[in-house]
Amino acid sequence: MDFRLSEEHEALRESVRDFARETVAPVIAEHYERHTFPYEIVRQMGKMGLFGLPFPEEHGGMGGDYFALCLALEELARVDSSVAITLEAAVSLGAMPIYRFGTAEQQARWLPKLLSGEALAGFGLTEPGTGSDAGGTRTRAVLDGDEWVINGSKAFITNSGTDITALVTVTAVTGTNPDGSKELSTIIVPSGTPGFTVAPGYSKVGWNASDTHELTFDDCRVPAGNLLGERGRGFAQFLRILDEGRIAIAALAVGLAQGCVDESVKYAKERQAFGQPIGNYQAIQFKIADMESKAHTARLAYHDAAARMLAGEPFKRQAAIAKLHASTIAVDNAREATQIHGGYGFMNEYPVARFWRDSKILEIGEGTSEVQRMIIARDLGL
Repeated sequence: MDFRLSEEHEALRESVRDFARETVAPVIAEHYERHTFPYEIVRQMGKMGLFGLPFPEEHGGMGGDYFALCLALEELARVDSSVAITLEAAVSLGAMPIYRFGTAEQQARWLPKLLSGEALAGFGLTEPGTGSDAGGTRTRAVLDGDEWVINGSKAFITNSGTDITALVTVTAVTGTNPDGSKELSTIIVPSGTPGFTVAPGYSKVGWNASDTHELTFDDCRVPAGNLLGERGRGFAQFLRILDEGRIAIAALAVGLAQGCVDESVKYAKERQAFGQPIGNYQAIQFKIADMESKAHTARLAYHDAAARMLAGEPFKRQAAIAKLHASTIAVDNAREATQIHGGYGFMNEYPVARFWRDSKILEIGEGTSEVQRMIIARDLGL
């Protein structure tokens, strides 16, 4: 086994790392404090080709792979998670369903702008009353002639209300299966469609520079041709999308955890206490050593899951392990980094304050830690 990155992947990582430090870091705190979406940063990420990383060139992508996306997410999250989750959701949840399941016509219409970063897309899965129980979907879509009529609501949807949001793919009940279960399908709803309402942005604990809204559909009509993939395959579609997305979230979590190490090392060298830098004290050294160990092992976990995915091997269990472990250590490292910074760690001017606020959602979004444990146990035959 060789865990070293290829020259191409290493060059990408260094490029994104420089971008995060030189372009994102100087301005993101103000966006975070004001709860504003960083359009200029997104525009520059689009010019860098980050939104098209794992897509073929024929669709306007960069011809890379999913692992390249993960590397970019890790480096962005070392500085800020709002920017990282904007990219992750735009690719894994926004463009990927169109690429995986869309018709040639749908791909030609939507992918060029999504892969260039000119437009974003949301993934309408979670509902106010369902959470982890995605099978409990209540949003309904009825075929009326050559149109789908959609009624229902979605909650906590990322990239769904920006000025550049082009569409949201919505899971809805479209009928009943022979065994009596709900028939779930996925339908593309373009922004601005009558009956499609985007609520004001949430007041969130973290990810304050990312875009998150509740969506409602009131007799919202879209063409029958907006069905994404095969009718009745919506459940299978979003399971595949979430399996892949867990690797990306793991990479993001590793980035946050590593960012906590970066900031703690820097602070420990600068902060003086009792006549010397606090980094000279073993109590601080051991905390940071444990943080680095956790980030390193979590990185290996998501690298393994990504390698299995790209090799065409089963990766569901490994993706769940990576997401579970990485999100757990992200919370751990954020807590320890805050402790190392003392009172300054409680001040928003310090990055670790953002890291602490941003870390908890990683144990919840795109499958809670409890769901990851269920997936792992079932894959073991339990």
